[in-house]
Amino acid sequence: MSLWTPGGEHQVPRSEPTDTTTSEPTGGPSLDDLSPEQRAQAEQLASEMAEVRKQLLSAPAAVVVANHAMGLYELAAIHLSADRPDLDEARVAIDAFGALVDTLGDRLGEDSGTLRDALGQIRLAYVQVKGALEGATDAGEEADGSTAD
Repeated sequence: MSLWTPGGEHQVPRSEPTDTTTSEPTGGPSLDDLSPEQRAQAEQLASEMAEVRKQLLSAPAAVVVANHAMGLYELAAIHLSADRPDLDEARVAIDAFGALVDTLGDRLGEDSGTLRDALGQIRLAYVQVKGALEGATDAGEEADGSTAD
């Protein structure tokens, strides 16, 4: 059995039981190898991570997904509003946002209408920025005579 991570495939041994209740990290140095200051920092980080996990577990999944969807909206807006808009990167974020909103629809709960509106707005912004860039390119080409009819 293997597990995919951004760092690649990792083999997962089946013979070892997995205890997910421990807050001690696996792999790397053990807490015993750390200085007292490093150990305190590691324990504090583990405590904070456990608290965040509790908060995530208590929130409805639709709310968390809607929050992430709006992060995709913001990512697209950043790419569209840059000094040099990056349409390809914006399109990836918009398509990911659309995939969530279009696929999940009303399952996103009370935020579904807001998300649909935001999706429409960011798609419109993309078309407007693309049109402006194409217009600027056309105007630049006509000014130097390269595409004059």
